[in-house]
Amino acid sequence: MSRIGRMPIPLPANVKVEVDDNNTVVVEAGGKRLQRTINPDMKLVTEEGVLRIERPSESREHRSLHGLTRTLVANMVTGVTTGFTRRLEINGVGYRAMRAGDMIMFQVGYSHPVGFEAPEGVTLTVEGNNRVVVSGADKELVGETAARIRRIRPPEPYKGKGIKYAEETIRRKAGKAGAKGKK
Repeated sequence: MSRIGRMPIPLPANVKVEVDDNNTVVVEAGGKRLQRTINPDMKLVTEEGVLRIERPSESREHRSLHGLTRTLVANMVTGVTTGFTRRLEINGVGYRAMRAGDMIMFQVGYSHPVGFEAPEGVTLTVEGNNRVVVSGADKELVGETAARIRRIRPPEPYKGKGIKYAEETIRRKAGKAGAKGKK
């Protein structure tokens, strides 16, 4: 049995979970709503404030779907209750981010500022000049948005300039050694 799949998902009192006929799971709480279509073989069972995922057989496919489905639904419950955040840092002389209306403008060494607009369901905030916080209810969307921002100017290994995740460490390389010992 899948160790992840058999773990129950605790449901806070304000979270409402529904499954319709074509296996679309809808999780709602506090004005936030997430929905996802899961595999029709997986069954969701709600009992006493706990949600469990059950699989029909011990086949390889069902075992792999069991843990995946449980993780996806658990992330939906966490998303509507507390949400997810990713923090990005901008390193480099003159590199900065600033809010311009509903967009964030990045000045990261190009000849022009690069604008980035947040997708629906994601909130972007700028802390100081060199920190951006991506937050939202959908874990996948938050991660994808942070990756798209990082892709504007990925960190380079020589000086560490660029946009990186706050918890990321950049492996630095030594530059050219130069011509030592030549006459």
